Parts: sequence; structure tokens; C-alpha cells
Amino acid sequence: MRAWTRLAASLGAVFALIGCDQLSHQIPGQLVVRQARIVDVADGTQLDLDIDCQLNGPMSDALEHGIPLTLGIEVEAAGRAAPPQRLALELRYFPLTRRYQLREADGGAVRSFSAYGSLFDALGAVRMPLPDAFAKLPAGTRVRVRVGLDHGALPGPLRLPAILEPAWRLVAPEYAWTVAAG
Repeated sequence: MRAWTRLAASLGAVFALIGCDQLSHQIPGQLVVRQARIVDVADGTQLDLDIDCQLNGPMSDALEHGIPLTLGIEVEAAGRAAPPQRLALELRYFPLTRRYQLREADGGAVRSFSAYGSLFDALGAVRMPLPDAFAKLPAGTRVRVRVGLDHGALPGPLRLPAILEPAWRLVAPEYAWTVAAG
């Protein structure tokens, strides 16, 4: 009987170690909006974003295997001062050419990089065109920016794991500010 107790305790310890190893693979990535501001430029109004993104194991592996990851960006002004705006940024890797790519999913600007780190450094200078209504926001208007991984843009077989597994959670805390006068 004592041998069975030791065997059960040993198996319990092995399964606990395996479970701890599996949990370490379920740690979510990190996504933070460091800064956001609305600026007037020659061809209109734009939102300048500084996004800090760090992928975890499963998301990084997916990207390295050529699966695109899409970050959804939403900008909203309080009240009805300006209509909400959305932009999708697609992060891609092309294994054959060993190039990383950051592109606006609606066919907008495309930037290409030779290094993984350069791709994520480029997220520090994202520019999103906005309607002119954002340039005319009255002082005191609250503006919110939300950024997160778009699970619906993943290939079909990854959508359910992305919804259920903590490792696929990549949502930045909401970034908000109040428009100053002038």
C-alpha cells in the first residue's frame, strides 16, 4: 500500500510540473498605448499613436510561421462631436523572404522590415488618418483609444483557441485624454 502512495505522490508531482509548464505558455502578451494625440497635418487630421507590443509564445510562433496578426484600433470622441473611427494594422512575416511587414488592412500604407524588433519598434509611430471633425473637437471633449488583437481576422482553426486561451489575450488598457483649449 505504501508503494501505491509513493507512486501516486510521484505522479501528482509530475502532473503538477507539467501543468506549471503549460501555464507558463498561457501568459498573455503585453499591449500598451504609451501616447496618443490628434494633430493637424498638410493633408488633414491624424492620430499619432505610440504602441508598445510584446507577443508571448503562441502569438509569436504564429507570426513566425506566416500567420498574420491584426491589431484593431478604435478612436472615439465623447458625445456626437465626431464619428468613431477604426483602423486595422496587420503584422506579417514572410518566411521565404525573411521580411516582416506592417500594413493597414484596408489597403493603406505598407512598411517592410528585416528584423522582428524593427516591426515592433514601428508600432511606436503609428499614424491613423481621421476626419476633420476630430480637429474641431471642442475643449473638454474626452477622446478614447482602444487597441487589441482582432480574433476574427485570424485563420479559422485559430479563432476558437484565441477566444478561449489566455495566451491569445492581447488588449491594451483604454487610453483616454481630454482635448485642451486652443
